[in-house]
Amino acid sequence: MKRPQVIGAPAGSLARLLCILLILLSNKAIAEIRLADDSGRTVTLAQPARRIITLAPHIVELLYAAGAGDRIVGAVEYSYFPEAAKSIPRIGDSAQLDLERIVAMKPDLIIVWQHGNAQRQLDRLLSLGVPVYYNEPRSLDDIARSIEQFGKLAGSDAVAQPAARDFLRREGELRARYSRLAPVKVFYQIWDKPLMTVNGEHIISDMMRLCGGENVFAGLKQLVPVISTEAVLAADPEVIGGAAAEASASGKFDNWKKWPRLLAVSRKNLFVINGDLISRHTPRMLEGARIMCEQIDAARSRRPGVR
Repeated sequence: MKRPQVIGAPAGSLARLLCILLILLSNKAIAEIRLADDSGRTVTLAQPARRIITLAPHIVELLYAAGAGDRIVGAVEYSYFPEAAKSIPRIGDSAQLDLERIVAMKPDLIIVWQHGNAQRQLDRLLSLGVPVYYNEPRSLDDIARSIEQFGKLAGSDAVAQPAARDFLRREGELRARYSRLAPVKVFYQIWDKPLMTVNGEHIISDMMRLCGGENVFAGLKQLVPVISTEAVLAADPEVIGGAAAEASASGKFDNWKKWPRLLAVSRKNLFVINGDLISRHTPRMLEGARIMCEQIDAARSRRPGVR
């Protein structure tokens, strides 16, 4: 009597098929990237990004630092560092984006500056269905973290992780040298009309702390608040500083010389730093921090009785 024939693949074949399926599923799980951005949203990519659009100049610099500059297919105006970034196609500026061109570029990731882009346009980008990652460094450590995150998003960890570690090492050296020196009261001027500064949560305040400086307006609620001249006079900072296109623009704060009794004026502690080194959330901020620390230390040296 013949045994009934079992229809189907042999047991060995089934086992091999299951192994193949498990490998495929495993590879998919490995390729998928899930990261929380600086707004708290979870961004999911099926695989490392290959076509990235950036909506702030500092994001371009961070991506190059993370070894992913060649993945950028579109950038906004003023994205001119490093040199290679000058050849990236432009898709508008922070005030007006060319959404049709963005769509035509078929990006698989858009990285935006959370507080540097118009929310109306960001809402339209979100409606396109392309993953959007919000970046908002609030401290120098956040620059290193951004480099690491961008490396994960673009699959360039081999470059990003050493770059982030090197940044933290150099930051630590500056912090160890200056942060415990005698504190110095600092007013940082963002703009003059209206008069604007930064609060204690701003990355520039973190830079001040690294240098042993104390932001006289750290306690204000807004990240970039508008203040009055009277408030600055009442705070009587020992240092007044800010950014300019050229570090040699020493006349930027000449208007404060109308109040010769102001401590920063009487001791000639009016300092300017090149804007690219202090106003962009990039590794170059460490050079800006070094300059700021030297300026604040110079203010210490001008105190009565100090030689």
